[in-house]
Amino acid sequence: MYEYFEGIISEVTPSYVVVDVNGIGYKVFSPTPFAYKQGQKAKVYIEQIVRDTGITLYGFQDQDDKGLFLKLLSVSGIGPKSAMAIMAAEDSNSLAEAIEQGEVKYLTRFPGVGKKTASQIVLDLKGKLGDYVARLDKPENGEEISPALNDALLALIALGYTQKEVDRITPKLVEIEADTADQYIKKGLALLLKK
Repeated sequence: MYEYFEGIISEVTPSYVVVDVNGIGYKVFSPTPFAYKQGQKAKVYIEQIVRDTGITLYGFQDQDDKGLFLKLLSVSGIGPKSAMAIMAAEDSNSLAEAIEQGEVKYLTRFPGVGKKTASQIVLDLKGKLGDYVARLDKPENGEEISPALNDALLALIALGYTQKEVDRITPKLVEIEADTADQYIKKGLALLLKK
């Protein structure tokens, strides 16, 4: 079993990426394939699913997303394709928050999730996803975040940055005086690119 692949992204499609690891191209299905760029060196966390029909690799940007995928798979009636579709339709934090709050109606908007399946997701996972719920409302120092900064943080996540990366720069962005989300986004991108 694989934990992760580290290599060059040689192909990006709407449903999968190909990770070139020492000359071997692995087809890895991803809920967020466009978060990767062709030619980029990347670490992709892998879950290998073996079925009668074949072996399929599913890949994630971080271990938290992989963990959420595995939790979704533990729900009766949710298979790998359904779990991927759910994760592709929403960021992990919003999904986890909806489950934690028992929002069955919200969950039914995902592909292949009816009321019965949504109820089962809440029943099986509520109370088990605290680690995945974003802390965008308050940074670690406890200061309130302005609506403009909150919008900027959500935009950075939408651009493909992980929650961990955004959390890392949030305290620095709180200290910056900016009036608009655009200003925060520019500062945030500058901080993220420094690494």
